[in-house]
Amino acid sequence: MAKTSHKTLIIACGALAKEILFLKKMLGDAGRSIDLQCLPANYHNSPDKIIPGLEKVIAERGCHYDRILIGYGDCGTGGLLDAFIAKNNLERLPGAHCYAFFAGLDAFDALMEEELGSFFLTDYLVQFFDTLVIKGFGIDRHPDLKDIYFANYKRVVYLAQTEDLELQEQAKAAAQTLGLDYEYRFTGYGALAGVMDKLAQDKPVLGAPTYV
Repeated sequence: MAKTSHKTLIIACGALAKEILFLKKMLGDAGRSIDLQCLPANYHNSPDKIIPGLEKVIAERGCHYDRILIGYGDCGTGGLLDAFIAKNNLERLPGAHCYAFFAGLDAFDALMEEELGSFFLTDYLVQFFDTLVIKGFGIDRHPDLKDIYFANYKRVVYLAQTEDLELQEQAKAAAQTLGLDYEYRFTGYGALAGVMDKLAQDKPVLGAPTYV
């Protein structure tokens, strides 16, 4: 079957959809060579579902594209995602997870050295905190789980992609709900912006570490 005029497919976590579509729009005509297919964002809590989800999309759509970028970090797969990527000659975003590529790999390492007990939020996770954290972890049904899950955390760090005062207030409320200190760091789109630019120019996505 002939390929379409779209050369690149990004298969990404649903939590990145808004950011990827925004950056694609900012690329103008160059962004037309990039298509996006998202997997459910709740795979954030079930990393064992990520690779089967990727396999399904690639089987259904991969033949139409010259290039496929996996819009995930390692994301809790323990190196299995990198093994899958190497086997299938794919690429992925740099870093172990979205917190790292939004903050910047060195900056994220510094944050962790500063306080290992840091729980990170992005714009998406702030917006869907109740669904993904409170309900996703079962805290709404079993409030005592909060103290178990977050016993070793000291602070919430909101890595913000946009300067949105309403989201900042929601992030503060999330920290209060968890009984943790709150810090705000504006990151913008971090390494994601550079990756999108390289895709539009058909350049290799550099700096994505391999853990296998």
